Amino acid sequence: MTLFDALDLLGVTACAISGALSAMNRKFDLFGIFIIAFVTAIGGGTVRDVLIGQTPVSWMQSTLTIYLIGCVTTLSIIFRNKLYYLKKSLFLFDSIGLGVFTIIGVEAGIRTGLDPIFCISLGAITGCFGGVIRDILCNEIPVIFRKEIYAMVSILGGICFLVLNAFHVKANIIYIATVLLIISIRLLVVTYKVSLPLFTVKNNKES
Repeated sequence: MTLFDALDLLGVTACAISGALSAMNRKFDLFGIFIIAFVTAIGGGTVRDVLIGQTPVSWMQSTLTIYLIGCVTTLSIIFRNKLYYLKKSLFLFDSIGLGVFTIIGVEAGIRTGLDPIFCISLGAITGCFGGVIRDILCNEIPVIFRKEIYAMVSILGGICFLVLNAFHVKANIIYIATVLLIISIRLLVVTYKVSLPLFTVKNNKES
């Protein structure tokens, strides 16, 4: 197994835990918890594969992903109190998933021969869209549209990946550096409450 494969499994694991915790926090039933964990783990990759015409999508090419999500979700339910005891555990697993899936998306774009800007876009889609689908199913505005700088962190990670790749840095170093950069930036963003400016339209009521 290569480091890339290991990171892929790590991303699936992290996002499945993130989805399961999110569902339990909203008091979903057992079926709902598994569904949210599943879509959080494979949602971004599915959208990416559809966009680049890779069918069947990656998680349908091996049952390992399905079994892994099932096992991780089951363990998350069993040890839910210990996971909740760890402060910001949801944030941590979500950040790991964002970092790992971003590099997987960028790598997919490079292999397909896409322009760098589309490679970065695929990285952001792979990293963010599982969370988008999760939030929509949980009846919330997706986090990438509010509060924290989320998608922008993924984009910065994608740029870092491409820059290092252009200088022919070893692949394993690129993977690790990009993931650590994304997690570090997210930590800084949340710690210092950095966010993009909000714009609203004033409605002038006619008298």
